[in-house]
Parts: sequence; structure tokens; C-alpha cells
Amino acid sequence: MKKTDLIKLAMLSETLELDESARRSHKGSYIRLSDGVTRYQFSGTGKGLVILVHGFSSPYFIYDNLYDILIRDGYRVLRYDLIGRGLSDRPDAVYDADFFVKHLHELTEALVPGERFSLVGTSMGGIIVTRYAETYPESVERLVLLAPAVMDTFKAPAVMKLCTVPVIGPKIFCTAAPVAIITRSADELRLASEDEKFRYIKRFADFARYKGYMRALCSSLRDCILDYDTAMEAYRAVAASGIPMQVIWGTDDHTMPYYQIERMREVCPDAEFVTYDGAYHMFVYDEAERTAGDIEPFLISDAECS
Repeated sequence: MKKTDLIKLAMLSETLELDESARRSHKGSYIRLSDGVTRYQFSGTGKGLVILVHGFSSPYFIYDNLYDILIRDGYRVLRYDLIGRGLSDRPDAVYDADFFVKHLHELTEALVPGERFSLVGTSMGGIIVTRYAETYPESVERLVLLAPAVMDTFKAPAVMKLCTVPVIGPKIFCTAAPVAIITRSADELRLASEDEKFRYIKRFADFARYKGYMRALCSSLRDCILDYDTAMEAYRAVAASGIPMQVIWGTDDHTMPYYQIERMREVCPDAEFVTYDGAYHMFVYDEAERTAGDIEPFLISDAECS
């Protein structure tokens, strides 16, 4: 795919209103919560309930392969578009960790009230699920973090810090970010073919066309990912709570660099750590079988101990 084609896709971002006709053209179920409509998918029977929480910019399709594998292997699995992403609404709000926790809590109360479950969080989803476990420890059986954001040793690039600059920063970000985010959306796929990368970018760009997406991303950077204090507080609290935690990280991750795992080992010394040599940030998408092969024994051991 030519760079000019990618730029054309990026230029279509924030051009459409997200409405019911847009949602009818995509698969998924919908539920109205306090901050608007949320798209989700829930299927499977058997061993236990697993909830998949995606990260900063990609909708729930990053879990396409893992979702199918877990269902195939006998789990009940729920995945959903974070508020501000995919086909979920994009309210004008502060997208901090507690905002995402409220969203997840309302969703679970509506769909699986009173149940306990394991949480899997990728990248920014790692902050969300950890903060959720800190807030509602009675609901969480196990926690799986896939290349989680973010430790206080993280060296944020300038483009991320732009969102913290008062007034002008968010304006510049929302103008310039679409091209950078969309054209590089498949860069962290290691094993995907060129055709698969094209399909990935096209799907990514399609969801970015709905207004409010960039505003949600900017706030998520400023108020969630770069809020090191809240993230570290959550990691420490969950480590002290005794909730079993597994951390999987790729050594060639360019988005959430692998060097952060050393700090994670210090903060969460009892966690189970798994390193994927050579893996990029999005290993959950193009190395799903490998990921499931490590996650499932961790989840099953919980059932054996309960």
C-alpha cells in the first residue's frame, strides 16, 4: 500500500457522524450506558468468563483471533469498544482511568451482574484493568497484562506530551495526529502479510472516520496514559491485594518499550512474567495462538485453586 493511499485514508478521519445507520453496517451488539452507546460482543460457554480490554487507539478487532481461540477452547468471552473508539459513543469527557473503569463496571453490571471474571488488558487496557481490579477486587479472579501502559520509567515521545500543552497542544494534536496514527497503525504487526496489514489499516481508518475520535485519544494520552501516578498506584495496589497477575511483553515493542518490564518486576514481584523475543507491540493480533498458549494455563490454574 502506497504512502499516498494511507494519507488519503487518514484525511477521511473525523468526517462522519456516528449514528445508528453506521452501526447497522457492522457486526456487534449494542447497549446504552450512562456515557452513551457501547458496542460489544459476548459469546462462548464453559470454563470461566474472560473480558478483553483493548488499548489506546484500535477498536476491539485487535482481539479477533484471541477472542475466537478462547471461545473455541471453552471460555465465555466479552470484548467491547472502549468509549471513544470503534462504534462506541465519543462523549466530550475526561478520558482518565476512572472514566474507563466506570464504563467497564456499568457494562459488567448490565451484562454479567454479580459474576467474577478474569481481565485481559492490552497497552492502555493494562492501566484500565488494573485500576478496575484496584477498585473492584471482589470481581476480579485474574489479571493478564499484554505490553501494558505505562510505568513511571516510560520515556514519552514528544507527540504524546503535546496533549499536555494547554490550549494549543490538543488543537495541534487533533490536526496532525490522524495521518501519523493511521499510516503507522500496522507498524507493530510483525508476522502479518502485506495484504493483512492493508486490511488492518483499512479497518482502523474506517472507525477513525467518526467525529470525536481524536478528542478522545488526546484526552486518553493526557489523562490516562501520562498519568503515571494513577497507573503506579493501581499496579502497587493490585500487587498488594494478591490478585494473580500475568505480564506478557515483546522485546521489540516500539510503542510500550520492553525496558519497562524491569520496573514492573519491582512493583509487582509476584506476577508471572513472560517475554516474547522479537515480538512487537501488537503480538495479541498476529501471534494470537502463542498468546493464548500462555494465557490459558494461567487462567486454568485459577480454576484449580478455587
